[in-house]
Amino acid sequence: MPDLTSRYALLCVGNSMMGDDGAGPRLAELCVEKPLAGWTVVDGGAVPENDIGYLRELRPAHLVIVDATDMGLAPGAMRIIDEDDIADMFMMTTHNLPLTFLIQQLRTDIPHITFVGIQPDVVAFYFPMSAAVEQAVSHLYQRLPALEQGLGIAPFRQETA
Repeated sequence: MPDLTSRYALLCVGNSMMGDDGAGPRLAELCVEKPLAGWTVVDGGAVPENDIGYLRELRPAHLVIVDATDMGLAPGAMRIIDEDDIADMFMMTTHNLPLTFLIQQLRTDIPHITFVGIQPDVVAFYFPMSAAVEQAVSHLYQRLPALEQGLGIAPFRQETA
């Protein structure tokens, strides 16, 4: 049963068995260890589309989606990626369906959706999470309570040739 008192939802995406792709699940672990008031946390793992129904029923005012995203930046760098840019980018993904599909499915029920990408260093089976990505996850956890004032994360700007 969804917690209908939560104003915000956090969908953490990734595979914790694949090094830095586990950034999302690690963030979910932090939120379980130290819950954030007003937030419902969903560990979507490698198949976040399985949580579409739950998130629709929850109907948060704002959904934040976090995933390791290859943006060509330094490991651990975070960017807010516009929904239109997600479709244009050929992002490294370990998921069954593109995240644009997930966002489109949720758009009618959730007014505000923010996608935060964390630049991975190594994404390979049984590799540990890098220190840079672990630090980024920790910083993002600390910033989430100030969502209404902005997360303090720069928007992603795709390089043009």
